[in-house]
Amino acid sequence: MIIRNEIESDYRTVEEMIKKAFWNLSVPGCNEHYFAHQVRKSEDFIPELDFVMEEDGKIIGHIIYVKAKLVAKDGTEKEILSFGPFTIHPDYQRKGYGRMLLEHSFEVAKKLGYDAVAIFGNPENYACYGFKNCRRYNVCLEEGVYPVALMVKELVEGVLSGEEWKYVESPAHELDESGFEEFDSTFPQMEKGYKYTQELFYIYSRSNVLRE
Repeated sequence: MIIRNEIESDYRTVEEMIKKAFWNLSVPGCNEHYFAHQVRKSEDFIPELDFVMEEDGKIIGHIIYVKAKLVAKDGTEKEILSFGPFTIHPDYQRKGYGRMLLEHSFEVAKKLGYDAVAIFGNPENYACYGFKNCRRYNVCLEEGVYPVALMVKELVEGVLSGEEWKYVESPAHELDESGFEEFDSTFPQMEKGYKYTQELFYIYSRSNVLRE
């Protein structure tokens, strides 16, 4: 198993894997493969933190990062990271590969000078990697709004303490779907359907943690 930076010739293979992994997971169908395709074009995309994982020459995992920021009450801005989509091929999930890929990316991120990560994700998936709800670090979207799905991890312990922060997502995460249908038409077509995980996504993505 090796982890290396993604190169352009990997893009299609990675996007096909992303579609397989996310299909029907959060909604009927998915657009995460198009999202990854668009994120690579963003000014906030960080090539040094764009990784694939290979086993026996086959790509089985991928993670892609962009810059984001936190803004303190006095207007001070802090550059942090966000990632997504984070993908492990369906045939290799729940075997420890995701943890290896994440931890590798965290180590490289720290060497590049980053000390915190914020993502929107399922708490059941990310709490085991040391992510905590944004309320734990006084990180909100706006005054008093702490989404259940906004998860934060300090890469350097204590770096977020003593401040109240507003999370500002990268424009790279504001997906323009106008080209999605044309893009997706070049991929193997799959049947849309229902999974119980769609209900979990509905609940988590619309829920907030109450301020104490």
